[in-house]
Amino acid sequence: MSLVRVNTAFLHNFMATHEVTALQEQVTSIHQMLHSTDAPDFTGWVDYPNTLNTESLHRIQYVAQEMRNNSDIVVVVGIGGSYLGARAVIDTLKPQLFQKDNNAPEILYAGLNISSTYMVELLNYLEGKRVSIIVISKSGTTTEPALAFRFLKNFMDKSFSPDDVKKRIVAITDEKQGALRKLADKQGYQTFIIPDDIGGRFSAFTPVGLLPMAIAGIDIHKLTQGLTKAHKHLNNHNIEQNEAYHYAVLRLILNRKGRDVENYVSSEPNLYYLTEWCKQLFAESEGKDNKGILPIAMTFSTDLHSLGQYVQDGKNIMFETFINTGKPTADIPVPTLDGDIDGLNYLVGKTVNEVNQTVMHATALAHVEGNVPVISLEMDNLDEESLAYLMYMFMKTTAMAGYLNGVDPFNQPGVEIYKTNVFKLLGKPGY
Repeated sequence: MSLVRVNTAFLHNFMATHEVTALQEQVTSIHQMLHSTDAPDFTGWVDYPNTLNTESLHRIQYVAQEMRNNSDIVVVVGIGGSYLGARAVIDTLKPQLFQKDNNAPEILYAGLNISSTYMVELLNYLEGKRVSIIVISKSGTTTEPALAFRFLKNFMDKSFSPDDVKKRIVAITDEKQGALRKLADKQGYQTFIIPDDIGGRFSAFTPVGLLPMAIAGIDIHKLTQGLTKAHKHLNNHNIEQNEAYHYAVLRLILNRKGRDVENYVSSEPNLYYLTEWCKQLFAESEGKDNKGILPIAMTFSTDLHSLGQYVQDGKNIMFETFINTGKPTADIPVPTLDGDIDGLNYLVGKTVNEVNQTVMHATALAHVEGNVPVISLEMDNLDEESLAYLMYMFMKTTAMAGYLNGVDPFNQPGVEIYKTNVFKLLGKPGY
């Protein structure tokens, strides 16, 4: 049984069934390639759910519990896929706005920018607290996380004894090579391995993401159950039976009709980093050779009062993907107001979530009327299993979408250009 459904009810005016089925032969060929023994490089994530055994999960949980017991703050150092997957899951399932798990340390992030203000404020905030670090990098030389870790390592060396530092720093990196691997071996840090055949934006359910998630108190066994379900259910070449491929095909057809922007829409603020993860996953995978869909994200109804006008009446360059997460974590009925001064007593008897869902449905109808296609991805619940299923589905969609559009979804040559320019301008030896 699928934990995510693709609702095409809002697409009838924008495409015909035959446009979808016409792509079946191409989809079948790509599916067979992704699952073959000669699959392209960096497709290790496809069958990775089958390799997540009890022993590897037990070690992740053991280290996570040690860090929970001994830390007030855990700083996750990484950029792009090295932190976005973990943050997407943590912020979605463990929102920190009004409540805190008293058994879990505060999780902060570094290495995602080069802001001097951010670094100074972070170091000041860490003073006097029990701090642990997770540093994530295959190479150990990516500028942003490497620079952040240099400051944080210096802080740790000054704040704790050498033996304590060894227990408080965990490196997630290449198995055999790279600057971070050499440093971790020399300093005696605990380490986890980033698989060679899994790129950063596909690494959310490797130790890269699972360790921070476990520290936050998320049940990683339930996450892996969702992954296993997704791996089994989405190992099917049939477009109508595979939600990932169906979604990929719908996106391609809309893109070929001039829809170059995809707006990921949610109605829950705690999904912000899930949509940030989607933006990296799709942009870095598809945006090549003057091709690809530009992913953006909005939270409704907040952004209806700032960007909604453009979506409704602006240029017809966009389609939307609504992420409908089903039953909310919490709900509350609308109270009665004496005198009905605000005119909202007609909502009494409804819950806030009912109002929210009605606003989402009304908005979808309005946007379709405004010539904006809407795809709706629907779940019954937003829990560990469903979220892991959805994220694996997005990864499978990305792979299929890239190949359907004639690009390699697993490289990022454009990113390397800015890095080279940075090295030249900063005077790095050899550039």
